Amino acid sequence: MTEPLSPLVHLIDDDEAVRSALSLLIGTVGLRVHTWPDAQRFIDGFDRQSIGAIVMDIRMPGLSGLAALDVLAAQGVDQPVIVLTGHGTVELCRRAFKAGAAEFLEKPVDDDQLIDALQAAVRQHVQSRQRLTADRTTRERYAQLSAREKEVLGLIVAGLTNKEMARALALSPRTVETHRAHLFAKLETESLAQLIRGYAALVDDDPAHAAQRSQ
Repeated sequence: MTEPLSPLVHLIDDDEAVRSALSLLIGTVGLRVHTWPDAQRFIDGFDRQSIGAIVMDIRMPGLSGLAALDVLAAQGVDQPVIVLTGHGTVELCRRAFKAGAAEFLEKPVDDDQLIDALQAAVRQHVQSRQRLTADRTTRERYAQLSAREKEVLGLIVAGLTNKEMARALALSPRTVETHRAHLFAKLETESLAQLIRGYAALVDDDPAHAAQRSQ
């Protein structure tokens, strides 16, 4: 499997000369390229966990680029797709964007335009995957908290002091401080601002905390 943040460009075109030329061009900026002669083989064989982007001709025998875009969208594939065509029309461009294309370029493709579009697409995909990873880590850490620690976290997010939390939970201030220290350690946060920024939304979405607020 591809390394998590090692960008890979999937290039799909039925013209071998185009695949060869564009592969060489993309490689000049340090991006790895995997070429595919048709959309169906790409759909069947590419690693959906790979980081990078897809460059795809829109008019190919068999599964067309537009049809492939529909399949990718239905499967939840998140790699940005740059569509290429030698017969560009406003209607074709509109349909491509409606199907989820990130960019629409006409052949013969301007080298700089393609590279700029590719680098922007790869940056966007790397950032998107990093956010997903961070969100997953945040949720996993939140799930490790005990019910009491989640209560304390909810009151911290609400802005209560330790003494106010102790009264609200019928605990001693020292016990509240202990719970607070434990949740900071489990969530791997070093400041109140970091805690609130990272976990306020999870607290608000937690049904148990919503029930607590309504009491």
